[in-house]
Amino acid sequence: MDASHPKNPSKRPAESVDDDEEGFKPDAKKQKRCFTEFEPRSYQVMVFEVAMRRNTIAVLDTGAGKTMIAVMMIKEIGKDLRLKEDRGLIVFLAPTVHLVTQQYEVIKVHTDLKVASYYGEKGIDQWDEKDWEKEISTYQVMVMTPQILLDSLRKAFLPMNAVRLMVFDECHRATGNHPYTRIMKEFYHKSLQRPTIFGMTASPIIGKGVSSVMECEDKLSELESILDAKIYTVADRSEMDVYIPSATQVNIYYDPELFVHHCLKTKLELLLKKFDAAVISLSSSVLHHYSDSEDILRRSRMRLSRWHAKFCYCLDELGLVCASEATKICSEKILRPYSADSKDFAAECLERCKSFVEQSRNLFNESLPEGYDILLKTGTCRPEAKELGYMSSKLSELMCIFQSFDTSREVRCLVFVERKITAKVIGCIIEKINILSNLKVSYLTGGGSSVDALTQKTQKDTLDLFRQGKVNILFTTDVAEEGLHIPECSCVIRFDLPKTVRSYVQSRGRARQFGSQYIIMLERGNIQQRNLLFDIMRSRHSMMDAALSRDQDALIPKTFSCEEINTYRVDSTGASVTADASISLIYKYCDKLPRDKYFTPRPAFQFDVCSGAYECTITLPANAAFRSLAGPFCKNSHLAKQQACLEACKRLHQLGILDDHLNPIIVEPLESEVDEKTKQNTNGIGTTKRKELHGTTIVHAISGTWAHQKTGAITLQGYKIKFVCNNINYKYSGFILLLDAVLDEDVGCLDMDLYLIDKMVKASISPCGPIQLDIQQMERAKLFQELFFNGLFGKLFKGSKSRGQKREFLLKRDSKSMWSSSKMYMLLPLKTSGQQHHDEAHINWDGIDATFSAVEFMSMIYSSGAESDQLWKNLVPFVSSNVSDESSIIHLADKLVQVQSVKDLVVMAVHTGKLYTVLDVVTGSSADSSFDAPEFATFKDYFNKKYGIVLQLPGQPLLLLKHSHNPYNLLSSSSHIEGGLTTKKTKLRNNSATKSQNHVRMPPELLVHIDVPLDVLKSFYLLPSLMYRMESLMLASQLRKEIGYYSVCSSVSSALILEAITTLRCCEDFSLERLELLGDSVLKYAVSCHLFLKFPKKHEGQLSARRSQLVCNATLHKFGVQQNLQGYIRDAAFDPRHWVVPGQVSLHPVPCKCGVDTLEVPLDGQHVSEDKSIVIGKACDKGHRWICSKTISDCAEALIGAYYVGGGLSASLAVLKWLGVETSLELEMVEEAIRPLSLRNYLPKLDEIENLEEKVGYKFKTKGLLLEAMTHASQLELGGIWCYQRLEFLGDSVLDILITWLLFQRHTDIDPGELTDLRSALVNNDHFAQVAVKHKLQVHLLHGSGLLLEQITEYVKLYEESRKDEHTSWQNRPLKAPKVLGDLVESIAGAILIDTKLDLDKIWVIFEPLFSPIVTPASLELPPFRELSELCSHSGYFLNVSCIDEEDMVLATLDVQLKDVLLVRRARDKNRKSAKGQAALLLLKDMEERGFSHSRHASKSGKHEGQILNSKQSGRDSVLTQPTQLTNDVDVAPLLNGNGPCPPVVDLPVKLKKGGPRTAIYELCKRFHWPMPSFDSVVKPSGVDGKKGVLKFISSITMHFPDSSMIKLAGESRLDKKSSQDSAALVMLYELERLGRCSIHEV
Repeated sequence: MDASHPKNPSKRPAESVDDDEEGFKPDAKKQKRCFTEFEPRSYQVMVFEVAMRRNTIAVLDTGAGKTMIAVMMIKEIGKDLRLKEDRGLIVFLAPTVHLVTQQYEVIKVHTDLKVASYYGEKGIDQWDEKDWEKEISTYQVMVMTPQILLDSLRKAFLPMNAVRLMVFDECHRATGNHPYTRIMKEFYHKSLQRPTIFGMTASPIIGKGVSSVMECEDKLSELESILDAKIYTVADRSEMDVYIPSATQVNIYYDPELFVHHCLKTKLELLLKKFDAAVISLSSSVLHHYSDSEDILRRSRMRLSRWHAKFCYCLDELGLVCASEATKICSEKILRPYSADSKDFAAECLERCKSFVEQSRNLFNESLPEGYDILLKTGTCRPEAKELGYMSSKLSELMCIFQSFDTSREVRCLVFVERKITAKVIGCIIEKINILSNLKVSYLTGGGSSVDALTQKTQKDTLDLFRQGKVNILFTTDVAEEGLHIPECSCVIRFDLPKTVRSYVQSRGRARQFGSQYIIMLERGNIQQRNLLFDIMRSRHSMMDAALSRDQDALIPKTFSCEEINTYRVDSTGASVTADASISLIYKYCDKLPRDKYFTPRPAFQFDVCSGAYECTITLPANAAFRSLAGPFCKNSHLAKQQACLEACKRLHQLGILDDHLNPIIVEPLESEVDEKTKQNTNGIGTTKRKELHGTTIVHAISGTWAHQKTGAITLQGYKIKFVCNNINYKYSGFILLLDAVLDEDVGCLDMDLYLIDKMVKASISPCGPIQLDIQQMERAKLFQELFFNGLFGKLFKGSKSRGQKREFLLKRDSKSMWSSSKMYMLLPLKTSGQQHHDEAHINWDGIDATFSAVEFMSMIYSSGAESDQLWKNLVPFVSSNVSDESSIIHLADKLVQVQSVKDLVVMAVHTGKLYTVLDVVTGSSADSSFDAPEFATFKDYFNKKYGIVLQLPGQPLLLLKHSHNPYNLLSSSSHIEGGLTTKKTKLRNNSATKSQNHVRMPPELLVHIDVPLDVLKSFYLLPSLMYRMESLMLASQLRKEIGYYSVCSSVSSALILEAITTLRCCEDFSLERLELLGDSVLKYAVSCHLFLKFPKKHEGQLSARRSQLVCNATLHKFGVQQNLQGYIRDAAFDPRHWVVPGQVSLHPVPCKCGVDTLEVPLDGQHVSEDKSIVIGKACDKGHRWICSKTISDCAEALIGAYYVGGGLSASLAVLKWLGVETSLELEMVEEAIRPLSLRNYLPKLDEIENLEEKVGYKFKTKGLLLEAMTHASQLELGGIWCYQRLEFLGDSVLDILITWLLFQRHTDIDPGELTDLRSALVNNDHFAQVAVKHKLQVHLLHGSGLLLEQITEYVKLYEESRKDEHTSWQNRPLKAPKVLGDLVESIAGAILIDTKLDLDKIWVIFEPLFSPIVTPASLELPPFRELSELCSHSGYFLNVSCIDEEDMVLATLDVQLKDVLLVRRARDKNRKSAKGQAALLLLKDMEERGFSHSRHASKSGKHEGQILNSKQSGRDSVLTQPTQLTNDVDVAPLLNGNGPCPPVVDLPVKLKKGGPRTAIYELCKRFHWPMPSFDSVVKPSGVDGKKGVLKFISSITMHFPDSSMIKLAGESRLDKKSSQDSAALVMLYELERLGRCSIHEV
């Protein structure tokens, strides 16, 4: 259907390309409406029925709805495929991208099938078999350009037998060597299972016309034969005439040119000869002696010739004014390659070309009258201009046509021209004429590689503007002739005549409105034009008559046999390449070889003629798999070239360079990739986004079954633990660790610091040999450990009387063992130092026996089953019967104690099992004293009501007890007080309310005495942190044994390995970050050396791809998982509440909800997630925990780094071998690599080599290495056979490891982030380039590129200027260093490495002077934008960034809203990065003037935080009450003030859970660019339910607004600090809502 019939649109405009890539999502209702409202016309049904019976070519007028017939077929065949459950495909082919996108959208809207579009700009030529398999399995209809289908058929990605329907849009193109033809000849006609064919065209003949009916019949038969389809057209046109708009043809005649510019054309010809000669003369200069000079010369001469032709054409066809405009357009396209002062060959040639354009323009302008531009604007000079040749008659007539347009109607006019320059020039002229100012003009030309070409996006945007009416007149070449549906187009003008019948029919069909005109411009009296138009009209009628007269029942003619095409076919896949396609495949292969902008690898062809036959020899670049190959003799040079390329393709496939789909192979798959285990669910491997569930490896050293032994003696290994406090007033008892394993020396002999609040304890562990225990001793020792760890940190009873459960004592004799075989050791107290020799370890058996007695006493109480009050009735009188003086005696539950001996006793409460320390006797108190809680009158009442205990001695004074507390993490120095700074924990634990909270009063008769020193009890609080560290070291030692590297010269400590498996989440004083950085460099170096030596024939591109594959996170993850590295990783902070010793019951169990019954998680890919809410590192009771996938990769790299630190390169190679990374670095391999280099002839360059050796400071044994290192790839075009690319690949890794190792050793006190910044500053191309220029290494570079010489010269000049200007930062210079300079330094490093046989130490001795001075943290300069971002982040301000493209420049705008002013800076540069950098530099200066200064790396290092705080304070001090102008180009203005406009109200969702309000207010500040709010929190004790010392936090929030106002509000009290801040934030949000700044809703 056409535009006039809204119910049946034939073709829809292309609004977007693909729903996945352009966001095109048609409205569901609209889609359904379009689908149901389409009612086919009777002739469409007729064609559809014929096409469903046989292959058909539908010949119908443009606008007749051919696409909708195809849609009907697609729906019908798609329905049939569904019923048969056939996975067959429907392929819709369209010759241009415009038509692909247009037809894709039509099919998508009118069918319910899954549709996708495919064309070159989507990068489909890079797809592999998996990509195509995914597309084929996902989509049912594929709309594509024919070349895409042809390539996929040739590569056997999409088989012809998978296609059920193939639609050819504009099928008249199926002639010659068009992809339509190749598809049919190469695949369709050879296929046994052929798809249905449906072709669509308005003009089945593509040529200039036909001279006879017989010729017309032949052409139609040829088309039918190729497409294997019969032509069908509708004889009865009555219905089509109603629905299809037919433009009225109008012939507009213009006068022949009265003025011929012979004189100007002669002068122009002389100018061309002059500048052509000038360009040729440059070839004799010294600048010409480079490989790219001939190409530059050829292109320059061709450019001059093309420009001359354009100027002459415009002069003849359009007039003098347009010729002048053409020179202006061409001049704007001249872009200098580098700088304005360039003097290289390319710049000189370009200068000659530019002069030609300028002089041509001057020549034209001199012939124009003064003020002609003003006359042109008024339009009054047109008759005179036509007579004088200023404007051609043809153009003048076109202007008359434009003036005649009805301005009351919306104009859409297509003007078809033959040349692109015509479209541009006339468009520019029209814009200058005032009387045509109501018309908006644009132009549309095809894509391509020329400077006049438009990108696909630009073409699409232009068409959209034309459809929307924002462009009235669109000048276009034949790119818009075919298929484009623009229903609003009311006029088509053929400014240049159509040359073919197809062009005539198609361009006329673009006029889609009823009453539209098709205007043909003809020259009066021009017989040739008249005859051409007559032939086209006659041929059109002949064509339609022949189509109508076709015998519909006749068989499809076979005018050609299925030609035998010379093809190479791969049997395994069916992929093929023909002789004509082989040339492009060879170029594609060369395009994959290493290249830069100075060297483009490409094949060379040489032809030999013998007896009239041609032989072609193809020569590939030096870094290709082979150099040359001669093809067979052929009858002409073109065929000889094809056959040679076909033989080359065959050879490349046999060598394994082309895969079985005939695609170039960059890197072969790793052997591990064929492992089926690693193929499952590999998405996101090695990334932080992917989370994986893994188990935890059991520590073998502390596992066993000896604790369950019932008979015989047991011998265990003993390790003495000694605690020494830095405060001499604090004493801690020594302990002994007993376990059934001999620990490694660096684990068993250990010193470590434990950080308490106001002191530090040094723990020393040392072996004390085997310790033998009998069964009785072992059982009592186990009871000691169970009682104290459960009594202090756990519980000794299970069951609750309040819940109706029977209370049961855990340690009674018949209780179940609480000892697990996975964790088995004992911690026993030692006698005090006065009771033992310094080097001996004597277990305090007295204390252990006393503990046993207490347990027996408790067991006796809870084993009878009697009520508690009855027990006390019998027990207490018995122990007090022989006492005469009751006042000096304290009656405990199990004994009598003198009052003066009570202090510091360790006691246990009989009714709770809790352990206490006696502080004092509370004089004047008794059980009859009032109780703290109101619901109990006295202590006696409390114990009776709550526990059912009737106190027997209520008159005894109460004892003041110190309650035990939870253990703390004492491993990090951040919990230690230094310099008067206190943490939140410090404030809490020093608060008097907290102390009173830990003190209780209790009747003595409820306490059992445990006769152990108080020092023993205090030591228990140190043991969790100590044992956690020791267990971690045992785990690291266990991993060391698995790796199995041993050396007499070096050793890798367990502490170093522990650092490598500890992440930042552990909150330790160490982590794997630094070692990971080092390991990354070591891995890169080892792999690079191995690949360089193992594959001497592979080029740098293959080596780099292979290296990237081996060192990437995904590969390291796979190797790490295979070795169970994930089980060793420590990825969560030590939490003493969840840590237990053998025999201890956890108070905070974490039941396993993972669905895994075993300790190890299966590696089946099922336990993987990308859910952001997953908690990382927290383990369940089975040891299962979620780990980021990247953490495993990082740990592998850190492990490599740790072994490099401890044992050097050999140790790191052992880790790589254990992981499975092949890195063999044998001396024989190095010698093998040197051997061919030693045979090279270096004598012609000996002077250069010796000079370079002197600068570097090293004499090469193999001179050929240095010769290769100084040779650029552009030399290959001058006959060279080697270049530095492979050595550069190697040297890159050499310098990386050397510099990283230096920084790692030199800066041990800086954090990993700063270490990374230092490495980035040193290991980059710009720095290496500076090294090269500083030592003048670039003068020895052997190359063949004039452009490269110019860029090096320019860079050296700028570098020298920057060294003189000390005030300008070098890195802020806009000019980027040529990569070649950095490559030169890297290649020299690679050459020295091979020459010294991999002696890294020697290389650094050579390179250290070259790199000196080496950057330090103090001298490190951050990029301006990074520095500004960090400064704003730390100061609590938001940085707003916007970049706008302005032709070839980028405008960057950066603004920061301070508390009083808005600072804005703008800068322009050629790219976004540079523009943002320049603007940031200006903004940094502005902020520094206000007291803000960047403290480098404060975000990563806590020691700088104070400086950041100071800078923020100084920023507050400089508050401006009035907006102040800084400098002329800085905008400083209030963001919000009373007189200014109010900001829009922000709809703000607020989550009420913890952290939600704070997140919401930060988001609000970010949207408005307000300064970040600040919080102040205070701690206040309060009384709740009669208990003293309950702490509450109250927070206040302060916000500053751009109008210098400030709001400060306080929130409600909360039990923790962050919740109190949430309360304050919520109060502020409601206040801002009241002020109209936001509208919040709770979620």
